[in-house]
This record gives sequence, C-alpha cells and structure tokens, in this order.
Amino acid sequence: MKKHFIKVVLSCAVIASGFTVSSCNKIKGSSSKTASRATGWKINSKDGGFQHNSDFKEQETGPGLVFIEGGTFTKGKVQDDVMHDWNNSPSQQHVQSFYMDETEVTNLMYLEYLDYLKAVYPPENPRYTNIYKGALPDTLVWRNRLGYNETMTNNYLRHPAYAEYPVVGVNWIQAVQFSEWRTDRVNEAMLEREGYLAKDAKYKAVTGEVEGTFSTEAYLNNPESVYNGLIDSLQGNKKKDSISTFAKRSSGIIMPEYRLPTETEWEYAAQALVGTREYNNYRGRKKYPWEGEYTRNGQRVGRGDQLANFKQYKGDYGGIAGWSDDGADITAEVKSYKPNDFGLYDMAGNVAEWVADVYRPIVDDEVSDFNYYRGNVFMKTAIGEDGKVKVLQDEIVYDTLPNGKVVAINLPGEVEMVAVDENETYLRTNFSDSDNRGYRDGDAGSSRFFERFSDEEDEENRRKMYNSPTHTVERDSVGNMVREYDERNDRTTLINDEVRVFKGGSWRDRAYWLDPAQRRYLPQYMATDYIGFRCAMSRVGSKSKNKNKTVRSKKVKK
Repeated sequence: MKKHFIKVVLSCAVIASGFTVSSCNKIKGSSSKTASRATGWKINSKDGGFQHNSDFKEQETGPGLVFIEGGTFTKGKVQDDVMHDWNNSPSQQHVQSFYMDETEVTNLMYLEYLDYLKAVYPPENPRYTNIYKGALPDTLVWRNRLGYNETMTNNYLRHPAYAEYPVVGVNWIQAVQFSEWRTDRVNEAMLEREGYLAKDAKYKAVTGEVEGTFSTEAYLNNPESVYNGLIDSLQGNKKKDSISTFAKRSSGIIMPEYRLPTETEWEYAAQALVGTREYNNYRGRKKYPWEGEYTRNGQRVGRGDQLANFKQYKGDYGGIAGWSDDGADITAEVKSYKPNDFGLYDMAGNVAEWVADVYRPIVDDEVSDFNYYRGNVFMKTAIGEDGKVKVLQDEIVYDTLPNGKVVAINLPGEVEMVAVDENETYLRTNFSDSDNRGYRDGDAGSSRFFERFSDEEDEENRRKMYNSPTHTVERDSVGNMVREYDERNDRTTLINDEVRVFKGGSWRDRAYWLDPAQRRYLPQYMATDYIGFRCAMSRVGSKSKNKNKTVRSKKVKK
C-alpha cells in the first residue's frame, strides 16, 4: 500500500510541474469534463476555442430500424445444395454492429417517396418528368403469359388493401435511390427537432413555398446552398445574433445514411444466431431464421402453422384453405409471421430482398474477413471554381438503362461526386483504384487472358473472365430510342459488375431458398414480382448498447 501511495504522489508531482492543480485529474478552475487532456484548455468555452458535443451518449435508432449487435459467424454455410450452384464457399466473417429495417419496405413507404418526388419535381415539367417516372415501380411484373394477374397489376402498388405489403417491381437502382431520399428526409426532421431548422421547414419544399430541397451531403459540405440558397430564411432557434448556425458531423445529430445492407450483414441478421448462443458458442445449427429443421411451428401455441410465406409444392402457394394455410397466396402483409431473434420480420419468405453486393461465385476471404462487401466504388466531392464543394442546383444527369428505363443519377441540390484519382491512391496499400467491383475476380488483372504488357489497346477484343452480354440503348439523330440486343452466341456468362445479389426466399420459392446462406443474382436494372428490399444503417460508436460494463472496464480495487 505504501509503495502504491508513493506512485500516486509522484504522478501528481509530475503534473504539478507544468500546471497548478487541485487534483490529479482536474485543472484549476475547470472540471475534468470540460478541460482538454491534451492542452489543458477549456472545451466548449463561451469565450471561444474548441467546441465538442460532450453530452453525446450514443447513436439514436432511426425510424423503422432495429439494432443488430455485430459479431462473428460462418457466412455461406448452406444446409442443402440441391441446385449444385457451387456459389457458396463457407468463410468465417466478422460483422460490425448495424441497424436494419424491422420489415421490408412497404407499398405505403414507397408511395410516400413517390408523393414527395411528384410534389417537389412535378412530372408535368419536362425537365423533371423522368425523375418521377424513373422512380415508379414496374407494375407489369405481375403479368404472366398463361395467368390472369391484372388485379395485382392495377391495384397492388396503390390500393390501401396492399398498403402494408412489401413493395415489388423495384430494381436495385431504385432501391438505392429510395435509401438516399430516406436519408435526407430523416436528417431534415432531426435538424428541425434540434432547432437547426425552423418548425415545419421540411414541408416548405413539398408545398412549393421554397424552391429546392434538402440534401444531407450538401448541408454538411456547403450549407448555404441548401433549399436553393434559401436556408437562412428557414433557420431555427439555434440561430444567434442573426448569424446562421449549422450542424456538423461533430454535432452528433446527423445520422449515417440509410442504404441497402451488404450480403454479409443481411445473412448475419437473417440467421440471428444470437438466439442459439450459449456463453461464447453457438448451440447447434440453424437451417432457417428460426430454430429447428422444419417450416411449421412446433410450439404448443400455433402448432402446425407455417412460419413463413413460401411456395410449398408445385401448384401450392399457400396450402389448403383453413388451418394449414399460410395466410397468403402472393405476398403477405408485413409482420404476419413471428420475427427472428433479432426482432426482424420476414427474413425468410414473403419477398426476396436486394442487397448491396455485386455478385461473384466466390467470397474472397483471403483479402477481407471484416465487413466483407464487393461493390466499392470510391468517390469524392467535386470542388467548384470558387473552391467550395460543388452542388448541382440546375444540372440533372439522367442515365438510360439497358432495358430503356430512364433514371435520374442526381436530384437538384445534391453534391456532385467524382471518382477518386491519384491524389488519393498514390502510394496507398489499401486501395489503388476508384472502381473495385471486379477486384481479384473480374477486373482485367484477374483474367487468365490478361496480358499486362500487351500493345493491344482495344479492351473489347480482349478475352475477359466474364464476357457477359452487352445490351445497349442509344438515341438516333431525331431522338428515337434505338435498342441493340446482344445476340452473339459466344457469350458464356451473365455475370458482370452490374449484377447484384438478392437473398431470402419469396412467395414464389420453395423452402430450399429460405436458408439465409442461399444466394442468387439479377441485373441491377431488372425488377420482378418477388423481389423487394429493406434498408440498413451503420452503427457509429460502441459495439453494444448494453449499459452494463464488463469487468475489464472496471477499476480493480487493491
């Protein structure tokens, strides 16, 4: 005890040689909570200096989301492989904590998105027509050459009877754009709640009281450009002495973006192995998102009921009417079945779901076993001639997809993004290019026919690893659309950097596809009547929400 006491005194003496102290942790005139441990200066002083949100506790759970605590699991371990796809190679992966939508995005949620676009970017204005049209789900996906489904074609998206059913007919690109829109609307509401925007400011663009709209990235990088430069008139009570006050990332108010989950996140969340955890091990294996080897409920209450909405047999999409019926012949209303152990609904059945990843037959765990994701295209903000981040107020960039659908790449008021260049990649070891979708499995360098020192410059004539069809859409001199379908018979695959993974079984699928590890793919511009999506959000800060501290973080008494 005596030696320990001497060490404490010496420690204080060293500190005292540089500062006047009242204790080992406090600088005179300030508390340890407001004094910098680096400089001794006050933090958040009214007289100036460094400002920091010292009251921040933890990330707020966004609307519709459920917290998923991260951990390790075996990705790609399927129970059966009756299709002999050989597109799953089990690998140990670690996933950071994140958030995921409790349910699939519903028709009602998507209609709110369409209503916003229609109000802010009226389709009757020729300049905006393709913004709204490009976001519309493809309702014709319900049609079948030998089936009568016109009722769903005409009613499924908009009729209130289907309001809480998962939206379908949405391609991968539309799902991503919905997520981006949702990010801006949620952050707009957060800023209004915290007083950075005036009350009901978020409705001004919808009602036409102000031109332009809110973009999260534009607000963070060039706040004066938001609402088409009219943000000063929409300032909340945070405004001081006629000086505009803007939130920053360091304010802790701006939420991370809503996005599609990665394949690894989706599979981890669907398996919900937390329900079979015993101490530091997983107890047994799970074939489905629920425990057990069967698709029917084995518990006393509800015994025999189906646990998901899927195709049971040929010509059997729900079972015999009555007791054994799964309650749906097409999709079902969300929350019709029990959630998994993470509290997520319909992670098997109902609709399959888009995830963020570009499809490849294998997972390259030799490169990454942490937050695995194939699809990174690293971008940076464009800088204008004035030295500020460039915000596209008037320019709208459209893209014509291979199937002829026109979509807006950006909305007015968004930040212009450009690919990273050698300024960011030079002498780096962790990445060397902007586009990494085909890294080590599809890019030129990974092709068995790649010749690094070849003089041939025609990239199209080189034999590549993935020679998928290249359908093109162009416009002639008078503006008519010309579709060119690739009819070459030497194509050997459908895989390229624009095919995306979708996970989970659907109302059209047999129980085989309910296994969370199963994976399929589809071009990102295509839509079906059995694929929907849900959003995810990254977790910032601590891995766990558990407030109980473990022994390793407590001071050990001596």
